[in-house]
Amino acid sequence: MALDGAFLYAVKKEMECLIGARVEKVHQPARDEIVLSLRTRERGYKVLISASADRARVHLTDVQVENPKVPPMFCMLLRKRLGSGRLLSIRQDGLERVLYLDFSCVNELGDVVQLTLACEIMGRYSNLILIDENNRIIDSIKRVDAEMSSKRLVLPGMAYELPPRDERLNFLKCSEDEIRDALQEKIGALPKVLLSVLEGVSPVLVREWAFYAGKGSDLRTETMSSDHYDRLCFAISRTRAMLIEGQCHFTIAATKEGQLKDFSFLPLHQYGTLMITREVQSACALLDNFYAQRDRTARMKQRANDLFRLLVQRSERISRRISSQTEEIEACKEKDMLRRYADLISSNLYRIKKGDKEAVLEDFYEESCPAITISLDPRLTPPQNAQHYYSAYKKACTAEKILAEQIHAGREELLYLDSVLDVLTRAETENDLEQLRLELAEQGYIRANRLKGKAPKTLPPIEYVSSDGFDISVGRNNKQNDKLTLKSSEKLDVWLHTQNIPGSHVIIHTGGEEAPMNTILEAAQLAAYHSKAQTSAQVPVDYCLVKFVKKPVGAKPGMVIFSNQHTVYVTPPADTLKFKKEKKA
Repeated sequence: MALDGAFLYAVKKEMECLIGARVEKVHQPARDEIVLSLRTRERGYKVLISASADRARVHLTDVQVENPKVPPMFCMLLRKRLGSGRLLSIRQDGLERVLYLDFSCVNELGDVVQLTLACEIMGRYSNLILIDENNRIIDSIKRVDAEMSSKRLVLPGMAYELPPRDERLNFLKCSEDEIRDALQEKIGALPKVLLSVLEGVSPVLVREWAFYAGKGSDLRTETMSSDHYDRLCFAISRTRAMLIEGQCHFTIAATKEGQLKDFSFLPLHQYGTLMITREVQSACALLDNFYAQRDRTARMKQRANDLFRLLVQRSERISRRISSQTEEIEACKEKDMLRRYADLISSNLYRIKKGDKEAVLEDFYEESCPAITISLDPRLTPPQNAQHYYSAYKKACTAEKILAEQIHAGREELLYLDSVLDVLTRAETENDLEQLRLELAEQGYIRANRLKGKAPKTLPPIEYVSSDGFDISVGRNNKQNDKLTLKSSEKLDVWLHTQNIPGSHVIIHTGGEEAPMNTILEAAQLAAYHSKAQTSAQVPVDYCLVKFVKKPVGAKPGMVIFSNQHTVYVTPPADTLKFKKEKKA
């Protein structure tokens, strides 16, 4: 799944249409991600550069990205240095996973200077570095000091050094004999040996070559025949021709459930029937398609990190408190024995004297009246000892009642926090996060003065339409769930929610008609999709008429009670596009 140097070569060829373009805008939508807006004479383009450990790449993009309200410092630096700059060239050193974007810019003194943006796509070592005309580092999206690395420092003012590089063959330039000689010097599985001797190749690429050379067998270099070498060299030469001539077949491999697993610039046959493959028109479109959902999730996690931390810490604190209260309430179960002791002492006052440390009395609560030993306080009189046990009994009764109420309230709060956490994990826009912050501020979890700027615009519920033509609405958060269910719906509409699982309220707008079972099942699928059980199967979903849904007094947002419900079991859809309601022009 790694973006190798060969694939980066194909991306570079596609991006060469940008040479001569001017930088219009610079945005930094995430901590390790930059988007450059450039314009040529014909049209505008956007270049996405990511230095994320698991999503590092550079390519043209069409995805609309929501930017933070306040741009980070590195973004401001790029705007200052590269603003209105012209792209001179795009360079790649062999098949190394580094692209150099050279810009002609004007500095503060009005002089024309050449600045270079080094896009290093190297897994967890990925970085984006701005270099001046003297090969000095101006700054980078990730600074690397001596504590982080002793081999290569990346700090402002230091000379830029190339990333460490092994001596390997460039299969776009080397001959077949050189490849044969290099392979024959190594011993091991063919894919691993190819990775060690060739530059710019990824595991998926070498596995495809090995699959062609050995028809899927686990080839080893020491057992390869001349026919194996011929087939391997033919596969490599064909790949070379694809890259140089621009005749690549950009392919995505996915599981039968639709989960994206791998990609390459040539057809993938190594997976057989285990994976489903499909072709995409270009290298940049493939990367856009492959990483879009992953990027959106990562950006939301970064921006919502404070909310995640708050909810998790609060939930853990409440869980610990409930555990402690549960232990205390268990101790209160002995309260009846305290009352029994008090009654026995009261009925035997004449047999007890002040100063006694214990009393052995007949327990008349039992049929056989067995002897029972009761501890006494020698400092107290017999009536005072009896009163002491009565007081302890009343205290235990009061504690049990209060603890039961506190445990119930704590569990209700845990359910609420779990529902907020579920909404947070499914948040897709900055507005969704602001709505959650506003809700948490109203509930007292966040100080209201921490909310900056204007109040977020309230978005409408997510709208779908069933195959039978019934409109279906889905709440985006707890406050909207309340409004959708209790204010915007009619009594004969159908309400759905996952059973004992945090999720959104779903409403089928029936218009007074009876909803067909097919529509109920489709709405149940949407309820399962917009819940914590989004990736599960056979999810239980309750449904009933809206008139049977009530909100208890004092309940937190999104919390309701209902009756007369039925339950269906459904599997969430892979996507909800087929249910999406098209906006009217």
